Amino acid sequence: MKTNKKLREGFTTGACATAAVKAALTALITGEQQTEATIYLPVGRFATFQVIDCFIDGKSAAATVIKDGGDDPDVTHGAKIGAAISWIKENHILLDGGEGVGRVTKPGLPVPVGEAAINPVPRKMIMSVAEEVLKTFQINRGIKIIISVPNGEEIAEKTLNKRLGIVGGISILGTRGIVVPFSTAAYRASIVQALQVAKANHCEHVVITTGGRSEKYAMKQYPHLREEAFIEMGDFVGFTLKHCKRLGMKKVSMVGMMGKFSKVAQGVMMVHSKSAPVDFGFLAKVAEEAGVKEPLLTEVRNANTASQVGEWMAQHGYHQFFKHLCHYCCQQALCEVNGGLHIETTLYTLKGEKLGEADLNG
Repeated sequence: MKTNKKLREGFTTGACATAAVKAALTALITGEQQTEATIYLPVGRFATFQVIDCFIDGKSAAATVIKDGGDDPDVTHGAKIGAAISWIKENHILLDGGEGVGRVTKPGLPVPVGEAAINPVPRKMIMSVAEEVLKTFQINRGIKIIISVPNGEEIAEKTLNKRLGIVGGISILGTRGIVVPFSTAAYRASIVQALQVAKANHCEHVVITTGGRSEKYAMKQYPHLREEAFIEMGDFVGFTLKHCKRLGMKKVSMVGMMGKFSKVAQGVMMVHSKSAPVDFGFLAKVAEEAGVKEPLLTEVRNANTASQVGEWMAQHGYHQFFKHLCHYCCQQALCEVNGGLHIETTLYTLKGEKLGEADLNG
């Protein structure tokens, strides 16, 4: 059923951490437990967060808020984001990550190696709100801030953090403070970040896949490549290819399956199921080029899925069909980026059987 109900926005881990810092620091200064905290978001508006836990012992204070992902929750939805603050002798603000906040171990990320994975915008938000609270209460003392996510290490197993070189927990993220439901921005950002890590680790040959299963097959196909060289692009084929070229990659291997790569072969570079239908007339044309005759060509034109077409081609021994389809993928990929890359394409079945491959140097 369709609904006209407006989807509810959520908040980033960075916004939640900032709110926790404001509550904890206010509690430390006033000695009063806080039940909410209002902060100004980078998107240009205020937001109030409920504080579920607040602790004060005179020398330190801690506060916790719950991450709300809105109507498009990610793996951090419902996570507890905490901040613990204590006085220090030095007259400045120290910020670090504690339990469940990852630590950067590889170059290429916006945070230096060795530091807690608190990205630049959330870091700025936290420091600004801390300075603001100290100024409001006319306090001229230094503080130490520790951000924590109690089950962050477990949550991180469901993210790309390990691949990016972030160990021990999640990242504190967000450039706007809010999470827009069904937005593609976060996924696109993760693709760019993964490619930057690959470049920083001197990977000139990257392998871009449409999902976890195709990536598993790709890793077996290219065992000599570093883990950082494998990028899950999801549906964003054109976007990923353009950033591969922008970042100076020399060789890009695309690995996937019939459904999405049938679309790439016909020039569709956003391959979500709703973005464009599979063109069975095009697949029939490719089949004819591979030597397929009637009545099978008519069956291809009337097929239900691209996978079904692939099964027929394999059953009847038309293996050239897959080579032709991969060649079209390479051609369209080079057209998308105006050349300048060495492109490879490999097609697999769902069970991991290689159907065909091709490469083209543009």
